[in-house]
Amino acid sequence: MTSDSSHTAAALAEVVDRQLRDRGNAERAEKEKAYLKSELAHYGVSVPDTRAVVRAAIRGQGLGHDEVIELAQQLWAAPAGGAEPIHERRTAATMVLIQSKDHLGAGDADVIESLLREAKTWALVDPLAGDLVGPLSEQDSGFDPVLERWAEDADFWIRRSALLAHLVPLRQGRGDFERFSRFADEMLEEKEFLIRKAIGWVLRDTSRKRPELVFDWILPRAHRASGVTIREAVKRLSPEQREAVLAAR
Repeated sequence: MTSDSSHTAAALAEVVDRQLRDRGNAERAEKEKAYLKSELAHYGVSVPDTRAVVRAAIRGQGLGHDEVIELAQQLWAAPAGGAEPIHERRTAATMVLIQSKDHLGAGDADVIESLLREAKTWALVDPLAGDLVGPLSEQDSGFDPVLERWAEDADFWIRRSALLAHLVPLRQGRGDFERFSRFADEMLEEKEFLIRKAIGWVLRDTSRKRPELVFDWILPRAHRASGVTIREAVKRLSPEQREAVLAAR
């Protein structure tokens, strides 16, 4: 990173932090911290308000790759003089990356992976995996070996990320269903709820445009799948298909 990019990122991080503080609500912060079982500090800012702050801060800035990465990393870290990271700052960091994804690629996989490993909550992992890695991996084959490695990682948040990276492309009728199905088949009997839920979620959204594909995949595996996976997977199937899958359990 150049000194100029660091200076630009630091100035923007201060702007974002100040505006988030201004929009904070102590009651909301307490409720969200409890709901997310979060170990982070919270300002109490809604996701739409946080998104608006980020958009306003980076609009017209002409940020390049280095500034985007530096800004995201500064927001992810604890604020200057702060003892702990802030949830809304980390949310803003994910939004900076998502809104600037045209500047990013497989060369940034290590940075993204480090954020995923530190996130420890679906509220941060899911947008990073689904809204950032998903579109990037569809455009850049350099992510192929990354996702293969993630699918076998010991950290279930990383395995969840490997699954959810397929969500947006498959929802839109594109994507690599073969790879997703291979990952999902290996994880289908896992006990971790967030893995079971992720498999069902991707299947449900895939069935928006290709219900037959999902039906043909889940039917012979219904006896191995968890209840939460099945419930999500069959939501958009026809009544006849749902009945067949439930009967196969």
